[in-house]
Amino acid sequence: MKTDKKILLAFLLNLTFSIIEFIGGAITGSIAIISDSIHDFGDCLSIGTSFIFEKISMKKPDDKYTFGYYRYSVLGSVIQSTILLCGSVFVAYNAVLRLINPKPINYDGMIIIGIIGFVVNFAAAYFTSGGESLNQKSINLHMLEDVIGWAIVLIGAVVMKFTDWSFLDSILSIGLAIFIIINALKNLKSVLNIFLEKTPNGIDLNEIKAHLLSVEGVTDVHHLHLWSMDGYKNAATLHVVTDSDIATIKKHIKEELTEHGISHSTIEFENIGEICDDTHCDTNSHAFECSHHHHHHH
Repeated sequence: MKTDKKILLAFLLNLTFSIIEFIGGAITGSIAIISDSIHDFGDCLSIGTSFIFEKISMKKPDDKYTFGYYRYSVLGSVIQSTILLCGSVFVAYNAVLRLINPKPINYDGMIIIGIIGFVVNFAAAYFTSGGESLNQKSINLHMLEDVIGWAIVLIGAVVMKFTDWSFLDSILSIGLAIFIIINALKNLKSVLNIFLEKTPNGIDLNEIKAHLLSVEGVTDVHHLHLWSMDGYKNAATLHVVTDSDIATIKKHIKEELTEHGISHSTIEFENIGEICDDTHCDTNSHAFECSHHHHHHH
């Protein structure tokens, strides 16, 4: 597979590079370069983990994982976000110490590393661009961030060389760290939403319900549960009350759900007047008091 090789190469380039960069940051005394190396290392990790977990998540559903392995790609996300958070907090802390207690920085070395960093990352970003899968798109985003991060370091180094404002180094570093922290937190939030079975982003339950009720022959829809496997593949279970031909209705409902981005659905049909076994439910699908009847193992 072409993309596999691309990802692997991007991974190795980034890894080698973030190590060289960390050493370079230590030698020049630039904490901005060090924090950028952590940022790069994090991106590198995320490429690596997403690569491994993407492989696992492609496995077909089996007896042990009846839903398939999609959630593994989400798990990769949790791991890398956590590592990035820790790394960034550590960097920010050191940058603040450095502000209080400045140390000399080798600006020329910083400029040289900055130029190399910018060029290498630009090449890597160019090389990996144009991926189809969402994972590849996120990798492209990481690469682009790296290019921007380097541009900032380079500009900062040039400014410092001519002004000798060494505090800029710490400020850049803190800026980069905050940027990484915000991104990692955003990522964790969306991952938690998936694990907590929150209704997927961009899906309006009431709108879907209204659309389903407007399908000819459907008299009621309840127990509508929506969730997402991995943030992209959405699934639903629902009860539909009808006295019309089930096959046609099912087809229409599946089409309607697909239009709303729900690719997998399980529908239970009931006849009009049939008492849903949760007698004390209100039919508004806020029917959680009766959820012990309908345990939705997941």
